Amino acid sequence: MTSTSRLIYDERLTPPRTWWAIAVLFGLSLALVFLPYGPVAALIALTIGTCLAGMYVSSQGSTRIRVTDDMLFVADARIPLTALGQPEVLEGEEARAWRTYKADLRAFMVMRSFVTTAVRVEVLDPEDPTPYLYLSTRTPDLLAEALAART
Repeated sequence: MTSTSRLIYDERLTPPRTWWAIAVLFGLSLALVFLPYGPVAALIALTIGTCLAGMYVSSQGSTRIRVTDDMLFVADARIPLTALGQPEVLEGEEARAWRTYKADLRAFMVMRSFVTTAVRVEVLDPEDPTPYLYLSTRTPDLLAEALAART
């Protein structure tokens, strides 16, 4: 992101708290496996197991969506807003449909299973084979408003 562009929208899709609880439970179960070898081995297993599971949850569960005056930043992608059409807010059954049977294999999709709402945006660039963007978001109205506000 350049320093001259103004940030309009910023969201981090973090995993739910239950995923972190499962990571701790994984560490505890590993500690129980190593408990017959002594409390030190169990403590080491608890630490290593919880750290490994926590790193996995962090890497698989979080991504960032940012919109500036002229660009959309999603994960590693940088897309100019001029290449995008009007955003469409998807909720409930419509969001599920675009994740499943309506989905195009060429689409750029940032899906998170723990986020049920999304925004779909057509790609207008004729050189780009990507037909649309599907972005999971907890605040689809704000993201659609930010994408629609072009300067």
